[in-house]
Amino acid sequence: MPRLTARFWVDAYLTRLRLHDIPAFVVAHGDDTAGAVLVKLATLDGKARALTRSFDLATGERVWTDLASGDEREVDAAISRQRGFDPDLWVIEVEDRAGRHLLDEDGLA
Repeated sequence: MPRLTARFWVDAYLTRLRLHDIPAFVVAHGDDTAGAVLVKLATLDGKARALTRSFDLATGERVWTDLASGDEREVDAAISRQRGFDPDLWVIEVEDRAGRHLLDEDGLA
């Protein structure tokens, strides 16, 4: 099955967040075609999560997993380390006090 380009997925994700009035920003612009995407969810209370896509080996499905969570500064440090390993990485920051990121909705895995 053909895969969407990273840029197309990011644009669609940002649009879906906007439709739910959830602020989000591109913090790091990765490779338009094949860059991996990392989503930082900031709950605006000093806490955050960094989510990354991976494969569930049991089902072969793409799933979102926590890369880091807790104090926002520690999450930012984990994201910086990831960017050091992968300069093509996209980083999207979502800001929502309720912790909504919509990544569990259909079409976003």
